[in-house]
Amino acid sequence: MRVPKARGELSEALTAAMQAETTGTTDAAAAWSRAHTAEATDDADRHLALWTMYELAYRGFDDVDEALEWHPELLALRRSLEQGFERELREWFSPPELDEPFGDALFALIEGVDGVSLASFVQREATVEQTMELLRYRTIYHLKEADPTAWVVPRLTTGPKAALMELQYDEYGCGDPNRLHSHLFVRGLDAAGLRSDYGAYVDDVPVEVLVQNNAMSLFGLHRRLRGAALGHLAAFEATSSMPSRRMAQGLDRLGLPAEMIAYYDEHVEADAVHEQLAVRTICAALVEEEPAQAAEVAFGALTCLGLEDRFARRMLAEWGAE
Repeated sequence: MRVPKARGELSEALTAAMQAETTGTTDAAAAWSRAHTAEATDDADRHLALWTMYELAYRGFDDVDEALEWHPELLALRRSLEQGFERELREWFSPPELDEPFGDALFALIEGVDGVSLASFVQREATVEQTMELLRYRTIYHLKEADPTAWVVPRLTTGPKAALMELQYDEYGCGDPNRLHSHLFVRGLDAAGLRSDYGAYVDDVPVEVLVQNNAMSLFGLHRRLRGAALGHLAAFEATSSMPSRRMAQGLDRLGLPAEMIAYYDEHVEADAVHEQLAVRTICAALVEEEPAQAAEVAFGALTCLGLEDRFARRMLAEWGAE
């Protein structure tokens, strides 16, 4: 994957600085200075810059030196953007105090969020063109599915760690590379005639997709946010099984390939199990050992649900379906 197209002054300055550092030009210091002082043109510019820096910790870019993942100038810029982003998330999704037992309370919190469902729209009304657009946007996460959560594994104690690894083992195909959830999505994309190369559609996605993915990376890459990362996982798993069934039914209604339907069919059964594992065996166990993480778990859960609702509303408004 190559560095995505800039969306404004900040992402353009960041790209220039990374390229200057990669090629070893003498103006690299000046390029970093411009990147630090550049004003983001808008939220899309700001979140593309953050997404780009996060991607250096995943698969990187063909045209960027791998060493930049830990470059002090880049990390300073990333930290500045992260701080503002985290403040926004905490303002948007401030959680209530949850009662005991924690697992029941977390389920109630998740069930109490009444968000818009794109899966229901696909099931009943969406056109092929709208559905294909949605699938393109989903590639930004599904092609690295479960990877942001993997950062959390070494930050947990024995009980939550073992439970998380049980869930992740399923996500990564139980040892079979052909059953990797991300690979199942690749097969579906290929069958549907869509590009399946990693990051292929990042230049096309709306800012809401970048925000969703940046939240997962923010939570996963910071040890202090381990509770938020697991709360996000719990909300994702607890709200995935039924929407996956609806997506499968919608894809079948539209005559889309069996390989794409198979991806969603896989999640109908898997996530019905994963929701109990994520909420009770992972999050509740974490909070039992670290009570201070209760609010962080709830924050992560609300972030997951709230950002998906924002994306869904954006798409339905564009499609004239609200």
